[in-house]
Amino acid sequence: MKNDHNILDKWQRPLRDLRISVTDKCNFRCTYCMPAEIFGPDYPFLQRVELLSFEELERLTKIFVNSLGVKKIRITGGEPLMRKNLPELIEKINRIDGVEDIAMTTNGSLLPKYANDLKEAGLRRVSVSLDSLSDEVFGKINGKGVTVQTVLDGIDAAAKAGLKVKINMVVKRGMNDKDVVPMAKYFREQGHILRFIEYMDVGNSNKWKLDDVYPKKQILEDIHAVMPLEPIAPNYTGETANRFQYIGSNQEIGVISSVSDAFCSTCNRARLSADGKLYTCLFASKGHDLREPVRSSLNDQELGSVIENIWIGRKDRYSEERSSNSTNQNKVEMSRIGG
Repeated sequence: MKNDHNILDKWQRPLRDLRISVTDKCNFRCTYCMPAEIFGPDYPFLQRVELLSFEELERLTKIFVNSLGVKKIRITGGEPLMRKNLPELIEKINRIDGVEDIAMTTNGSLLPKYANDLKEAGLRRVSVSLDSLSDEVFGKINGKGVTVQTVLDGIDAAAKAGLKVKINMVVKRGMNDKDVVPMAKYFREQGHILRFIEYMDVGNSNKWKLDDVYPKKQILEDIHAVMPLEPIAPNYTGETANRFQYIGSNQEIGVISSVSDAFCSTCNRARLSADGKLYTCLFASKGHDLREPVRSSLNDQELGSVIENIWIGRKDRYSEERSSNSTNQNKVEMSRIGG
């Protein structure tokens, strides 16, 4: 079935990319996402019955792909590999006609165990989060003292299994901005694409301040001084990362700059939380409940209309409108919608 649907929101943006969070749990406690003082041993994570089942996720994905124009799926969390039997879900999604790409964002720690199964199930790519090559810095950031080697082993396991690997590094001023160049050098040698992500005001638990943002311009200047860069064209419309390559090579890096250089105008992605809420912006205050409709007697066409109406009404442009007051707005936590 050819997927040519063009459902446009208020700013004429189509829906192409669906990010599915499969769990709100994580085995790390990264300070900018799930700080340990908030997400402690007594934190009320979602109960099994509150999570969408694999069958419900498969049904919704089919509707998003066949009726609404989605082509790319990304599995997120929490840490998605903490969801039991995840390769089963990948396999179900991979069988849906019209899905052009399935990727996953992960902290990498469980990849040695699951990489082969994921690849076999139809996963194409993984984005692995790693914010420093220093055990001391990384251990503090992940809140659990997890070593850098743990993540590097996961990256190796994924590459060995035949998955394409990208590395995501969130850069925060004073936390790991000194690690930008060492990370660039290391992953250039390893041959993996590294993407730098400006520290964002997602959720409310990370105490975000604009002063903590280490902007794209600075990241590029730091690297350019050591390994000269030149810009390259995006792979597709709506790509979140600005791409650059090291001059005289075909090796690239990317920078995702939703604070200093927002890309709302081309944003074509929606996010489905683990408990079945549809968020039309990473910085949204509230989602649209799809769990109740998917568990009701609605047929696929009726369910598709519900989702279509949500997208048609979408006018989010948070990053373009961001102001210093934005941190007062109550926003969904990243651990619920997976970045």
